[in-house]
Amino acid sequence: MPALRTGHIGLNVTDINRSLAFYRDVLGFVLIGEGKEEDRRYAFLGDGEKLVLTLWQQAQGAYDGTRAGLHHLALEVDSIDQVRTYEQALRAAGAAFAHEGVVAHAEGAASGGIFFHDPDGTRLEISAPSGAQAAPAPSGAAPTCGFF
Repeated sequence: MPALRTGHIGLNVTDINRSLAFYRDVLGFVLIGEGKEEDRRYAFLGDGEKLVLTLWQQAQGAYDGTRAGLHHLALEVDSIDQVRTYEQALRAAGAAFAHEGVVAHAEGAASGGIFFHDPDGTRLEISAPSGAQAAPAPSGAAPTCGFF
């Protein structure tokens, strides 16, 4: 059987306008298409070449990390400097962060990033594969992305 790849991610949101503004205006996703019917609101977001994320206005309440389902959405950039650029934009937008600044994925790891929440509380990560070796590791040897 051929190896599977992630196609796109679908997130349930409580307010499509608020979430669209966050993912488009703060994180830089491009709006590809949307549904505006009152009972069928959605937004297709991409990276300029392909569909990456779909927002579905179907949630009745905020994200609940104690229930089965999505743990967090991890996004990757090429460098820690790019992570810091996103951190500045997210702070300006008032995003809630799980840790202060860039952190390593684990003790001794070169990879790392920032961990924060979208307007519905969904856990998000933006990381780079290297450049975080001097950053703290909030969860010690355990994966930082697993415990926020």
